[in-house]
Amino acid sequence: MPLGSHPGPPGPSPQLRELKENVRALLGLDDDTAVVIRQLACTEPGCPPLETVVAVLPMEGEARRWTLHRPADQVTETDLRAVLLRPEQHD
Repeated sequence: MPLGSHPGPPGPSPQLRELKENVRALLGLDDDTAVVIRQLACTEPGCPPLETVVAVLPMEGEARRWTLHRPADQVTETDLRAVLLRPEQHD
């Protein structure tokens, strides 16, 4: 193994890539807008053990964030559409 190389996958999983592409398409985002998707442990009572957080970070303007209360591998395009396109009720 070459010096400085790291074992493991070279980038985000195909599922996360697909989620990012869906977010971009649903919101009509340009290439300069960053889309970050993270799966986090939820510590609030009654919350599922894993939740997925979607953040949109434009070069200009306000960042937006949404939380889906399920693991990333269970998030569907329908789920994204329901939360991303809801009028001004970002988490």
